[in-house]
Amino acid sequence: MSLLALLCLILSGIILIILLTSWLKVNAFLSLFMVSFFLAIAVLPLQDVVPALKKGFGDTLASIGLIIVFGAIIGVTLDTTGATVSMANFILGKTGRNRAPLAISLTGFITGLPIFCDSGFVVLSGLNRSLTRKSNSNPVFMATALATSLYAVHCLIPPHPGATAAAGILEANIGKLVLLGILVSIPAAMSGYGWAKLVSHKFKMKTETLPATIDETTQQVLPSPGKSFLPVLIPLVLITLKSTVNFLITANSLPVRIIGLLGDPVTALMTGMFLSFRLFPVYNKESLNRVISASIEKAGPIIIITAAGGIFGAVIKATGTGEQAGALLATTGLGLLIPFLIAFILKTAQGSSTVAIITTASIVMPMLGSMGYSGETEKLLVMLAMGAGSMMVSHANDSYFWVITNFSGIQANDTLKVYSTSTIVMGITAMACVMLLSLVL
Repeated sequence: MSLLALLCLILSGIILIILLTSWLKVNAFLSLFMVSFFLAIAVLPLQDVVPALKKGFGDTLASIGLIIVFGAIIGVTLDTTGATVSMANFILGKTGRNRAPLAISLTGFITGLPIFCDSGFVVLSGLNRSLTRKSNSNPVFMATALATSLYAVHCLIPPHPGATAAAGILEANIGKLVLLGILVSIPAAMSGYGWAKLVSHKFKMKTETLPATIDETTQQVLPSPGKSFLPVLIPLVLITLKSTVNFLITANSLPVRIIGLLGDPVTALMTGMFLSFRLFPVYNKESLNRVISASIEKAGPIIIITAAGGIFGAVIKATGTGEQAGALLATTGLGLLIPFLIAFILKTAQGSSTVAIITTASIVMPMLGSMGYSGETEKLLVMLAMGAGSMMVSHANDSYFWVITNFSGIQANDTLKVYSTSTIVMGITAMACVMLLSLVL
């Protein structure tokens, strides 16, 4: 099948998913699975259809399933005990109610430096909802402000896996890449925030439609802010510690392995889960079981829908569309636009920014000499161009898209119109910054 035909089929599948979930209100899992199934039949050998579906579902479950479960338990516990209200009161007391979106965006940017965007969003989602309710802000804007700030650093800066692995492939200087990546990610995050603020006012969703935490009219005694923040901060500290140690130390000693275990997102969030149990005013088996049962009921649909998004991405990846388009672009002589466009096509086609960056690095690496980008500074610019391309477009085949949608309590159609379009603005802004850097470095 030709590249053009594959692109048309994939685009039709994306449009169909959007229509089914937003217009016809068909269950998101059923929509994603059926579109993925028929797309697989259309583009893959019949014997590969079911294995591709299973691989997409299983790989997604393996990567984020436990993270979502433990994150949901932390979130429900924080909500039930009033800790999210306590944290929101503390933040709003420092920033003022009118600056709640900016506050959550800054929190996301700092949090996102060491950890995956989906892990960060899961951990901070309860705080985000509480801030939204307390400040009476637009839920779509607040969710996008958090999502884009986490996403900006995820695509550009080591120790995130895509940037780190690609730097190894291109033999780029990781230390300088971190500094330049932060420099580019700041305007990228700002542009995503500005775009979300501009377009989200069109959505009429009110804070009252968000899942309630506690009855804020009651006189419930709230836990202290310090105790409330602990289940959120400790996982972030552990993950940051692991990333820092892996970045600075190559030896595989026992302390490094212990830190690696504690700093794994699954272990770190499990630690946060146990810390959250200390927030119960009266700790007993009944209250614990009630919270865990409610958390599992909440996490189940999120995991299933997110894994279904993984199926869609796996089917598209199995078609080889991204690789074909990348090979075609590599012959055009467009300079820094080559890694940008290859990563953009790969990201849009298969959903993972990490896969997009790593695959682009493998495609571009043999061409660096002929492109005139074999020097240290030029390699850094190529890396940043790939990161910019891998930002766009995050949509229905990206598991992060569904994490944002489900943990924020907003509609997939709203996520698509505000968050997905924000990723386009972010990618273009980041690439513009790269082009400016190329003029001065």
